[in-house]
Amino acid sequence: MIQIAPSILSADFARLAACAKEAIEGGAALLHVDVMDGHFVPNITIGPPVVASLRKAVASEIPLDCHLMIENPDQYIPAFADAGADWISVHQETCIHLHRTLQHIKSRGLQAGVVINPATPIGTLTEVLDMVDYVLVMTVNPGFGGQKFIPSCLEKIRKLAAIKSTIGTGFKIEVDGGISLDNVAEVVRAGGEILVAGNAVFGSGDVKTNTERLLLRGREASLVQV
Repeated sequence: MIQIAPSILSADFARLAACAKEAIEGGAALLHVDVMDGHFVPNITIGPPVVASLRKAVASEIPLDCHLMIENPDQYIPAFADAGADWISVHQETCIHLHRTLQHIKSRGLQAGVVINPATPIGTLTEVLDMVDYVLVMTVNPGFGGQKFIPSCLEKIRKLAAIKSTIGTGFKIEVDGGISLDNVAEVVRAGGEILVAGNAVFGSGDVKTNTERLLLRGREASLVQV
């Protein structure tokens, strides 16, 4: 089942709760929360207080998918869990002891995900694929919203989908970066299942309608045999 995860990084923070609810009305399955520290990526965004406020605004109607683009993520996992995160993903590139970090997330009763940057090979995840709930493939270099999708990442998604099929594990494939109406079908046909979209949802026009259109196009693509 194809799912849309609107990235609140592109939302109007002056009316964040309203934007989130409009996306949910349009069929969003979860809300994607980009957490950046200004060290691992060249930008600073939000922390646990905003997650807690968002959790309060949308109650328990939808999972909050917190993508930690930060150094030393183990230090902050408890704070985001306490703030109301349901899913937490960490970058392979920041975790010296990735297995331990994923165990830390799962010990809090949360969905655990691992993220890889465009230049990071799928093979670096071999030893943790049996324990993750989802793998997030970055299709832009992390740090800023509104970047252009990197087409070569489609092959990485295909490779991950093939591995998933071969080993038979149940992790989901999430894709984040530059997803729009123009490329969402390609991403889905490559194997993407959870589609993170920022500007395509919140950039212009009606948030609910944008979400509906993106979801429809993604689900239509999933029905096409290739």
